[in-house]
Amino acid sequence: MTVGNMGSVQLFDAGKKGRGLRATKELTAGEVVFAEPSFSAVVFDSLATQVCHSCFRRQANLHRCAQCKFAHYCDRTCQTACWDEHKQECGAIKMMGKVPGEKVRLAARVLWRIHKDTGIVSDSQLISVDQLEDHVTDLPEEDLKHLKTDVYTFLEYWTYGRKQHSVDDISHIFGIIKCNGFTLSDQRGRQAVGLGLFPNLCLVNHDCRPNCVAILNHGNQSAVSSALHSQRRVELRAVGTVSEGEELTVSYVDLLNLSADRQKKLKEQFHFQCSCEQCSQRVKDDLMMAAAESEGNKPSADQLKEGTAFSKEYLEKIERSRMEKDYCQVVRLCRECLEKQDNILADTHLLKLRVLSVASEVLSYLQSFSEAADYARRMVEGYIKLYHPNNAQLGMAIMRAGVTLWHAGQTEAAHGLICKAYGILMVTHGPNHHITRDLESMRMQTEMELKMFKQKED
Repeated sequence: MTVGNMGSVQLFDAGKKGRGLRATKELTAGEVVFAEPSFSAVVFDSLATQVCHSCFRRQANLHRCAQCKFAHYCDRTCQTACWDEHKQECGAIKMMGKVPGEKVRLAARVLWRIHKDTGIVSDSQLISVDQLEDHVTDLPEEDLKHLKTDVYTFLEYWTYGRKQHSVDDISHIFGIIKCNGFTLSDQRGRQAVGLGLFPNLCLVNHDCRPNCVAILNHGNQSAVSSALHSQRRVELRAVGTVSEGEELTVSYVDLLNLSADRQKKLKEQFHFQCSCEQCSQRVKDDLMMAAAESEGNKPSADQLKEGTAFSKEYLEKIERSRMEKDYCQVVRLCRECLEKQDNILADTHLLKLRVLSVASEVLSYLQSFSEAADYARRMVEGYIKLYHPNNAQLGMAIMRAGVTLWHAGQTEAAHGLICKAYGILMVTHGPNHHITRDLESMRMQTEMELKMFKQKED
């Protein structure tokens, strides 16, 4: 798929949802619908020294920009590739004497590029950046106060000759970023590291059972010849068969939430009431709130209510201990909570899954792999019942569980999970993504270990 090729999609009027994109041909699972470079993107403030400001890979020993002392890069290649985007920012940081927050930096990068290239930077871009929805008039009073502060910080930071912008124009850009900004992850999908604006992707509407997924591909800048380099881009991939004329959709929120909670978040952040089939029919809400069942016996309504209450209390304590990096306390609280949840909450209950997830992650960090593996297996079994079979988050969770089981010496079970994760991520990420290549190496290694074990037994 050539970056910028939009031949598989068509812009159309999606009724109450506004503009949307639909397929112009039948698409198969794993097919790249389109690939789009960012219009503008920035690294989060908190990770400015740990993530390359060009390719958004998390790296050790990054090289710092000698001028502004703020931007960091993998090497000279990444720095050169990013210079057009960083040049104005570099000067503004030096003049201001400090670095503004990521939202201000992104707004400035957007406007600098509009001045340089206009709001449409290629023939394949379907809409000008300044025509995207901002929903500023829908913002609550508290958000408007934050917006006002950001605007004044922007005015202090902004430099572009004598060209100035009205407060309304600047507010419009901030509103566009708030509603349309795409979170960028690191090369292994472990952490959100930045925020970017992708105009064509902004036209893809939400659904709680989407037929596509948007994944950041960090590109390749390591080849000796620059002609072989590929740019950072977001790839929209089909997660199943999409019929010709069918609307393309992605999920704007984590699907592992109750319908009412998803609707609330979508209303607050994106200003629309989701009425998709998943929400209107409360699909899988019963599983996400399910009570444990043993030999036909279920807890009473009061027991279930009590179980929900103490689980929430424990999760608050667990999060506080995690923030304090008291990991032994986290493990103790997780064990206590899971013991109390047994025979009350099912393994598909959201509160139980959250405790299982934390327990597995922290125990793996503490290298208690056998216990971590047990929790990871239970967590994945719950996820499989809740997520779409080709969900990227499911694939990542299964991969992490497989690695945990591998460290625990459970190679056969680990290989099964790694193969399952590989099948999902080949659809959602494709064969050339850094994560998929890592997973392929793990798949081959666990397979080789199993063959060696079998040879020894024979």
